[in-house]
Amino acid sequence: MPLMLKRFNIFLKYKDLLKQLVQKDLKLKYRRSFLGYVWSILNPLLVMIVMAVVFSTMFKRKIENFPVYLFCGQILFNYMNQSTHQALSSINGNAALLKKTYVPKYIFTFAKITSGLVDLIFSMGALILVMIATGARFSWHFLLFPWVLLQLYIFCLGLGLFLAQANVFFRDIQYIYNAVTTAWLYLTPIFYPIDQLSPELMWLVKHFNPMYFYIGQFRDLVYNHQLPGPVITFAGCTAAVLMLAIGTGSFLKNQNRFILYI
Repeated sequence: MPLMLKRFNIFLKYKDLLKQLVQKDLKLKYRRSFLGYVWSILNPLLVMIVMAVVFSTMFKRKIENFPVYLFCGQILFNYMNQSTHQALSSINGNAALLKKTYVPKYIFTFAKITSGLVDLIFSMGALILVMIATGARFSWHFLLFPWVLLQLYIFCLGLGLFLAQANVFFRDIQYIYNAVTTAWLYLTPIFYPIDQLSPELMWLVKHFNPMYFYIGQFRDLVYNHQLPGPVITFAGCTAAVLMLAIGTGSFLKNQNRFILYI
């Protein structure tokens, strides 16, 4: 307990650095862009339009209001994919700074996952526009979406910490992870209904795909206008806490050896 309290106090000491790193990431992303932060809304919106046109011909008879169904899954998966890919290189990318001065090494990974979360929150504006344009019904359940984003943020933070420390020692991780996320995308019911899968594969996705837990909860709130079931909620919380424990444990265990490899 004293060790955990000490680490928490160190984190609070560097909270301003975290804030500056998040701001820097957001500014660099849209630097010299005429529309700036508006792209946080336009980019997922344009991708959604393309995907909706392509996939609606396959699933339009089975999925009501396909654009909203698609967008609910797309923005959550994009956040996980983009933020963890950025976190993967967060230690190696700041090697020069880490060699010159002491800062908590995890702060750079925190910044990547947090800046991605800010982008995700902006993307919620695009989701609202899609819902208005398609005549989707709004309900009070929509207001509970931060609970799902919190679970997803914790999960991505744990995954990001694990990937960041692994990439210090094994640079091939970045290429392996590209293949993993591609397979992960198609094994997550984003642009198709889950009952399209075979019974065996559907059982695996429902029990071992964390993104299914978060997208399923989010769709219940936004698309189905109901509270998520206790099973999928428990699964989402468990996956988040477990991933955070794995990521934090592996990062803290290996962080003192980073300087030898970066």
